[in-house]
Amino acid sequence: MGAFVIHSFNRDSDWSSVHVTVAGIGIAGFAAADAIAQLGGRVTVVDAGDGEKQREKADILDVIGVEVILGHDGVLPKTDLLVVSPGLRPSDPLIVQAAERNIAVWGELELAWRLRATQGAAPWLVVTGTNGKTTTTLMLESMLKAAGLRTVAAGNIGNSLIGVVMHDELDVIAVEVGAPQLPFVESMSPFASVCLNIADDHIDHFGSFDAYVAAKAKIYERTQVAAIFNVDEPTTMRLVEQADVVDGCRAIGFTLGVPDVSMLGVVEEFLVDRAFVDDRRNAAQELANVHDVHPLAPHNVANALAAAALARAYGVSATAIQQGLQDFEPAGHRIAHVATVDEVTYIDDSKATNTHAALTSLRAYRPVVWIAGGMAKGQDFDELILQAGEHLRGVVLLGVDRDVIARGLAQHAPQVPVSVIESTDPEAMVEVVAAARAFAQAGDTVLLAPGCASWDMFRDYSQRGDLFAQAVQALAQDQ
Repeated sequence: MGAFVIHSFNRDSDWSSVHVTVAGIGIAGFAAADAIAQLGGRVTVVDAGDGEKQREKADILDVIGVEVILGHDGVLPKTDLLVVSPGLRPSDPLIVQAAERNIAVWGELELAWRLRATQGAAPWLVVTGTNGKTTTTLMLESMLKAAGLRTVAAGNIGNSLIGVVMHDELDVIAVEVGAPQLPFVESMSPFASVCLNIADDHIDHFGSFDAYVAAKAKIYERTQVAAIFNVDEPTTMRLVEQADVVDGCRAIGFTLGVPDVSMLGVVEEFLVDRAFVDDRRNAAQELANVHDVHPLAPHNVANALAAAALARAYGVSATAIQQGLQDFEPAGHRIAHVATVDEVTYIDDSKATNTHAALTSLRAYRPVVWIAGGMAKGQDFDELILQAGEHLRGVVLLGVDRDVIARGLAQHAPQVPVSVIESTDPEAMVEVVAAARAFAQAGDTVLLAPGCASWDMFRDYSQRGDLFAQAVQALAQDQ
């Protein structure tokens, strides 16, 4: 079967006529294989790994007739369609082979969009950006629930979007999208979409910053009602201007300043809407107080405005916007207060896995003892250090790319004392916290905002944050 036939496939197509190869047996890959098998397709899952977790999932898929090849050699089987997990780079040999053989390649988003019910499927409100995606998506979900709508947050947030659409009894879906999910999108057409910001990240995945930006731009393609951008980050506005949206789709901005027409923003202590009101040239709708946003920090207010813009595009009332912000429960490891010990505040922002997120967090506190390091993903830290260096009491470095940050500090902030932790064992977090405590003075903040991925030392950023919190709590118990 040729790619031109697969191109038209949807949920109601004859999937028994195709052979689908799914690359990766993680959350997205497992859900893709399960869904296609439910629809009658012949599925082969390939994964280079062969660990305990992969085998557990392989055993489950085997029961429903899915062939699983673990420890895969990278040679693409004979197939009609390749479905790729977000972890695969666009340059992966499987993807290159598919292109050479004119085999269609879909990502998780594309498959999920095609597997929606052909009648009455829930619209998607889609969120991407270098930082703030999870917070914004969860704020949006809270606003939609406050409006009495049946909804769920899904996608990059850890809740399989494919699984959600296969059992869709919802009014609307809040979809978090990471950049690695975007290269193989063809037909997704969200009701409304937003790109929160763009900064260096995933350079190792895409090969260049320009390729990363091009992937982010896909979020706006075929948007139906509102393409929402960050007025304070002009790159996002340019992406909207260049996007091929549906006729009649509006460009809506959000800003931490006073909003112009067709924007949401801040006036005194209020979040206000000048986009989704009848007389937007002369009036604004108060949505909430800035103190309804928690944790209260400038970047979180921006996240709240972006979520509100998506919700307002869908028709959510101002009352529900405020209630949703008040009800919102922040995701773990995102500017989480752990404890105050000897008048020093300890903050867990382990989810700050790139320099943009780390700098945003560093700007919220001063003076700061900064805990940083891990897998830098091709980033440099020069600009971050130039902007934050004067507020640093000290820095504790860990992880495989700690020397990258150390060199930046030596060049741009040589006055800042640095402690380098050599151990790569997860339990080294106890040593990290002890070193940070030695630098800190009363009134300071010790901030875990690594600016790096965690996989060199930890299972994920959650484990990194949990071990930090445990080490801090041990300090508190010793008081």
